[in-house]
Amino acid sequence: MDWYVFTFLTQDGLTTGAIYALIALALVLVFAVTRVILVGQGDFVTLSALTLATLQAGKTPATVWLLLGGASLVCVKMLAAAAREGRLAQAPRILLMQMTLPCVLALVCWLVEPATLPGALKVLLSIVIIAPLGPVLYRLVYQPVAQASVLQLLIISVAIHIAVIGISLWIFGAEGFRTLPFTSGNLDLGEVSISLQSVLVIGIALALIVALYLFFGHTLYGKALRATAFNQRGAQLVGVPTDLAGSHAFLLAAIIGAVSGILIGPITTLYYDSGFLITLKGFVAAIIGGMASYPLAAAGAFLVGLLESFASFWVSAYKEVIVFTLVLPVLLWLSLTTHHVEEEQH
Repeated sequence: MDWYVFTFLTQDGLTTGAIYALIALALVLVFAVTRVILVGQGDFVTLSALTLATLQAGKTPATVWLLLGGASLVCVKMLAAAAREGRLAQAPRILLMQMTLPCVLALVCWLVEPATLPGALKVLLSIVIIAPLGPVLYRLVYQPVAQASVLQLLIISVAIHIAVIGISLWIFGAEGFRTLPFTSGNLDLGEVSISLQSVLVIGIALALIVALYLFFGHTLYGKALRATAFNQRGAQLVGVPTDLAGSHAFLLAAIIGAVSGILIGPITTLYYDSGFLITLKGFVAAIIGGMASYPLAAAGAFLVGLLESFASFWVSAYKEVIVFTLVLPVLLWLSLTTHHVEEEQH
């Protein structure tokens, strides 16, 4: 292996590791706040990338109708609950809060020809379409079973992921897509040539990681989310709305997934079912962080990316086996150093 190949593999590993870091952080965030292992986190990635690819092809993305349908179901659910509790006076407020954004997005996609939109607006529109799917998913599926065990929530997550794969196949088809690159230039540092696309991906990923660190460590609402994760009942007693915390955790996870899809779209071809493998590799990184530590999860993600990159060069046929085997010594170490605690009874 010469210096050029080593540099290329390192660059590739850090780029994919940056994406895995974002997925790992989203998994840790959702699990910490809601105890949900979000198997479908990678689905936000693929839906975002495929939505952008559809817009770049000059077509209206079907995900906007998916959002509109999901928001309508949330409205029906909330209106039914308001009727049972004698709060029908809140119906206009519920409709305004839940349906305004989906209806505006649907109207924009219906009236505006996607081919006429500038590239930056297509990127923004893709993120804005996918991000609300997180709270919609939480309110429809997870909020009614918030007190279920972790195992039950995991089974539900697997079922939802399978359903999303079916929906993605229906609206996007089996063909793979790759979005247009943001830049095609290279940064030359002596004999080393670094792709500006990779620099952009790593830079945005690191900026999001730092932003999440500052959000959870230095903002009141971030601390409220951490309090919900540490002790849900105690957080409720001091006035933290835990249902709202879960919805916002899913919103942040969907935003992270949507941005990750925008970043990874020009690098690799994505299919309707590509999200599962992305989630698994992010999950390996999250396990390295003990499903609790954001810095360790991010470091583990870059390790996974580098290991995958170099394994693809030396033993390409076994790269997935090598990556997933990494989780075994970590689990062994955690089992030896962590005291078993019975799951809290609700």
